Amino acid sequence: MTTESIRERLEIRRELLIAARPETVWEFLVDETKQQRWMGGAATIDPRPGGVVRIEVVSGQVVSGEVVEADPPRRLVYTWGWEGGSDDANVVPPGSSTVEFELVPDGNGTLLRFAHRDLPTEESVERHAHGWDHYLPRLQTAGGGADPGPDSWAADES
Repeated sequence: MTTESIRERLEIRRELLIAARPETVWEFLVDETKQQRWMGGAATIDPRPGGVVRIEVVSGQVVSGEVVEADPPRRLVYTWGWEGGSDDANVVPPGSSTVEFELVPDGNGTLLRFAHRDLPTEESVERHAHGWDHYLPRLQTAGGGADPGPDSWAADES
């Protein structure tokens, strides 16, 4: 088995129900102000193929990439990696992994199918899974119309 085929299997998958229609949840993925309610202190998101994605997750920790696919309000795929200054920058550089959000209508809500693929090491999978397990419930709360409150991780950085 080649290193490349092993690398392709290193991914994170999550599913969660959000008490809002896909059109509402979509806005929390692409609207910069709404993005900041659940993850990030600053965000730039151009939801068109080739568009820039840049999110300062916590102070000094910036992820960047490029939109690969945007099919509102069903699917958003972008590349992901950390800019210099992050502990993960050498392991997961900008554009080296892929994040995918699939929004499936489910009654009056949305089933979010999430994947983060092409992570290079088991340690990077563990670190990113820890992060997504912190932020996806915040998306679930905000998307469902409630206030997730201040991000405790951002507060830890100040």
